[in-house]
Amino acid sequence: MLEFQHNFHTLAEREAAHDWLAALPNLLDMLCDKWQLQLADPFTESTVSIAFAALRNGQRVVLKIQWPHPECEFEADALRIWDGNGAIRLLEHDAENSAMLLEECLPGTHLSKSPDVDQIGVMIDLLPRLWTSTCAPFKSLKRECMDWSTGMVSNWLDAGKPCERRLVDAALDYIEILADTQSEQVLIHQDLHGDNVLASQRDRWLAIDPKPLVGEREFGLSPVIRSFEFGECKQQVLGRLDRLTQELGLDRERSRGWTVAQTIAWSFTSCFAEQHYQTVRWLLDDQ
Repeated sequence: MLEFQHNFHTLAEREAAHDWLAALPNLLDMLCDKWQLQLADPFTESTVSIAFAALRNGQRVVLKIQWPHPECEFEADALRIWDGNGAIRLLEHDAENSAMLLEECLPGTHLSKSPDVDQIGVMIDLLPRLWTSTCAPFKSLKRECMDWSTGMVSNWLDAGKPCERRLVDAALDYIEILADTQSEQVLIHQDLHGDNVLASQRDRWLAIDPKPLVGEREFGLSPVIRSFEFGECKQQVLGRLDRLTQELGLDRERSRGWTVAQTIAWSFTSCFAEQHYQTVRWLLDDQ
């Protein structure tokens, strides 16, 4: 049986994940036999999945196994649609075990760790390549908004009211305004921050870990605008909003509203919650 060490502290706190964690060593052995893999040490960045560099018939690849949860449900489908255009290429998929075999991205440097690069320029080049017209099987942004609205106040209360109620109310107001008035629906990588874009010899920069859904393009700017690894002062946040919307020809007010809505919906359990609340304050003050 393969033995390994990994940072699953967050996942280990979830009772629903205990059986998955217990079965993981046997699952790894099975997948190595199935895909004829020789594994190296695991990458350590993720907390709800595990990924290993590996060799298959002399080819460098990556084995990724996800703890099954709604946000990752259609990751393989998104990667299959993109087929390596702007994103890491899917080689094999075992849907039953939430496992994927991926191309290895070399040198694999995170965009967030590349200050000598025009980081926002990279995103401006990458985003339109990912905005593919599609629908099934992906969850719609409108449906996602319904889920956010239903649980937002209770999640805020459960978290101990970690921010001003006005931030929560603003997010709910934007959801009500924006959800039913969207433009063309495209495939969105709704977690496209600086740690989910890697340097690649094949295509300069490639996206990973998409958390896909279908919605309008303005929503797709949200994770980039709030990405404090690209600068975390008010001027830099608003500068990203301005540059992204101007160069991509998108509606600034809708992008601002979507960033407020998604950032609040995702922040209550985030270890970066305070940075995100401050970002939302700056965006709301920019009126």
